[in-house]
Amino acid sequence: MTKQPGRVPAAESDDPAADAASPRSGPLPAPGAAVLALLALAWLTAMLWSTREAITSAAAGVTAISLSAFALPGVISAALVAGAAVALAAANLLSRRYGDWATLRFTGAIGGGMLVGLGAALAINLTYFDTSTTNVIAGTTAAAAIIGGAVAAARTAPAVGAVVAAALGTLLFVVAFSQARDPLFDLFGAGDSQQSVVDAAKWVSRTESLVAGLLAGLLAFGYLTWSRRRALRRDPEAPALRWPAYLLAGAGPGLFLLLAEVIIRVGGRSLLDLASALSEADAVAQTSLGTSRVDNGIWVLFVGALTALIAFGRTLGPSHSDDDEPADNPQVATDSVGADRVTAETDETDPAEAFDRLDTDPAKADPAR
Repeated sequence: MTKQPGRVPAAESDDPAADAASPRSGPLPAPGAAVLALLALAWLTAMLWSTREAITSAAAGVTAISLSAFALPGVISAALVAGAAVALAAANLLSRRYGDWATLRFTGAIGGGMLVGLGAALAINLTYFDTSTTNVIAGTTAAAAIIGGAVAAARTAPAVGAVVAAALGTLLFVVAFSQARDPLFDLFGAGDSQQSVVDAAKWVSRTESLVAGLLAGLLAFGYLTWSRRRALRRDPEAPALRWPAYLLAGAGPGLFLLLAEVIIRVGGRSLLDLASALSEADAVAQTSLGTSRVDNGIWVLFVGALTALIAFGRTLGPSHSDDDEPADNPQVATDSVGADRVTAETDETDPAEAFDRLDTDPAKADPAR
């Protein structure tokens, strides 16, 4: 076989695995995406079931409308997280089988979100009462799931998985925290006056947001740490995520809460307006709840981002430069001192030794002597 001039032949390997693409040629997958998808779907199912039970147990008319407006934020948040989790699992599956193509990953993520949205909308229409509020809940839930699927199409899959895991943990914490509201109201001095109740409610809300943000940041950091360890077991030279990934993962649950609020105010505007028009107290309650949700999302965003960033910073060691001297090693210091001493003794000539060197050869002595 002749070789063309100016062309270097490619090196051939007897090992077929050497010619295959290395694991670090593509982005890292999100570990545990299937488990997150199952947990998120279970949470969405629980929220839909509890909303249906609350609406059907109430009397038809104004009470059902008010309860639907109160239950809408929980359903939308659960649909947003479920759509992102299922889309992440679908994108991982497609990337594992067909390679990491941006178009294929985005298509799979959108398809996963659409499946969750259509399934939730169909369940709402089949199990809820056939009213105008039912269609609003179904349409807004489907839109939230699709938007969550679009978020999961990002290329940094471990960061998206950390956001989903932290957001799911935050939603579970908010429900569990409701059991501690009454003792906290008493702790913060809620008395018979309306002002004391309002002040206590503010402190309870801030406490909930602070603890939820801390939990979100720790969950995001823990997930990314676990993902990093799994990647190192598969490929010791796998690239590590930098601090912006931890910052985004910690802030992700707060961003999800704020995004859910935007979806509620855009898609569920008609339902909120109906609930606010029932009475002046309902209007004040809807306004207060909307402001509280926005404040909660902002607190979770900043506290979660700061917590994840601080946790990541504590894992970093001190930076070493090439100019640093190893002064901490006593053996090296001793050897250095000994070498200097030997060099100094070698360079210095003993006078007696020089005199003996002159007198060793009598023939070379001065004849005048």
